[in-house]
Amino acid sequence: MSRFKVRNDVAIAFGLILILVAPIMLMTSQSAVGQKNETSLVSNNSTSTAQGLTEAALPTQEGFSVRVLATNFSAPHNILYGPDNALWITERIGKNISRVDPGTGEKLSTMRVPNVHQSGGQDGLMGMTFDPDFNNTNYIYVAYTYDVDSGNDLERRTKITRFTYDPQNASIGQPLDLMNGLSASVDHNSGRLIFGPDGMIYYTIGDQGNNQFDNYCTPIRAQVLPTEDQVESQNWTAYEGKVLRMNPDGSIPADNPELDGVRSHIFTYGHRNAQGIAAGPNGDLYVVEHGDKTDDEFNRLQEGGNYGWPNVAGFIDGQAYQYANWSAAENCEELTFNNIPPFPPSVPVMNESEFAAPDFVPPIQTFYTVDNDHNFTSPPDCGYVCWPTVAPSSLRLYTSETIPEWNGTFLMTTLKGGNIFHLDLSENGATLADEPTEMFRSEDRYRDLAFSPDGDTIYVITDSSGPVQSIEGPPIATIKNPGSVLEFRYGGSAGP
Repeated sequence: MSRFKVRNDVAIAFGLILILVAPIMLMTSQSAVGQKNETSLVSNNSTSTAQGLTEAALPTQEGFSVRVLATNFSAPHNILYGPDNALWITERIGKNISRVDPGTGEKLSTMRVPNVHQSGGQDGLMGMTFDPDFNNTNYIYVAYTYDVDSGNDLERRTKITRFTYDPQNASIGQPLDLMNGLSASVDHNSGRLIFGPDGMIYYTIGDQGNNQFDNYCTPIRAQVLPTEDQVESQNWTAYEGKVLRMNPDGSIPADNPELDGVRSHIFTYGHRNAQGIAAGPNGDLYVVEHGDKTDDEFNRLQEGGNYGWPNVAGFIDGQAYQYANWSAAENCEELTFNNIPPFPPSVPVMNESEFAAPDFVPPIQTFYTVDNDHNFTSPPDCGYVCWPTVAPSSLRLYTSETIPEWNGTFLMTTLKGGNIFHLDLSENGATLADEPTEMFRSEDRYRDLAFSPDGDTIYVITDSSGPVQSIEGPPIATIKNPGSVLEFRYGGSAGP
């Protein structure tokens, strides 16, 4: 079981330039730039350009041609290759589902999702999935934040709604809410939605960004489990920091795990911000999620498993993480939040070794684990942009013989490093067969990806804004291809 290590001198090497741009970068609520890791890189090769962009603005990768397929999306969040042979894209800020021709990049239709509330940070229109029997039902399932307060005060919540697609008019209608009243925030909503191999819907819901930044006096509930009364009254506050499993009608499956004697929608718990979920080659489910200052995680889900957050980040190794529970400080409102120790005396601090849950499930891989002497404040004024994380944003299983060495392996998009990681599982599905490999290096923030049915093309959506690490190393505040669909077409010899 391997774990990446990051040296302080990596941050120092590009950190001086960060001092100049960090104040701009810190305006975003998402994590910024991860450290570059010593992994095997596939060499660069051919590139093509599109829509007037220069070759330097596009990533290059051996065995692939690259072009910008489509642009002008408003914070694209989810991309799927649809049963109708169109690319379906949710726009988190735009509140639309756009259908795009995968050959020409033409927008075939734009479908407004009603009642989506988006006001800042990470709320808005999020995950989407097709009914497995879509060609007969025309059902799509969508997750989004909304405002339940009819008055002047915002009361933000999340719901999962089934819509019926009308292919004649290229529109959606007949909304049926499967779940509403789920927690929502401007931070850490997660919001990924899939059908599992068992025909059940799985949904990732984050810890809402609690116990940090503007929410530092609100407790993290990732370890909190619901009572029977809460489930019966549909009080879903204990669902924060979980992976949910539900029947296609939104009800609780009879074979969901009982946790503390209560059966609910909760399949696993103890998650921070799982922005990617996918089924593996053997049918097991895997998630990737954001760490705090270190230890982004690649996890295999085990029914009823506890993934440790906020008591543990990554492995229980006591490496560069302590749980500082700001929300438990009696004078929390009087304190000024700080993510770096030493913490105020009134803030309870817990070491990872103090967490002894019998159902704890360690990650398969972390990005990155660092030593206790890692200096998170060097260089000064860089904030989280210098911290050793990559910000994994989605996870997809490749299932094609077009690239035979990729068949049955994962691709994981990331935000901070402007690249995609190739993850190859061992036969038992519990470890990696090889070190993760970085590919498709760019100066973009990759939000999600989809494969063409024949497996020869990868479609990647990029964030509309936010910081990213430049090719030369120093972070930059302006990405090269904002709100776009990039097309990577395979031509042979892809590796790794």
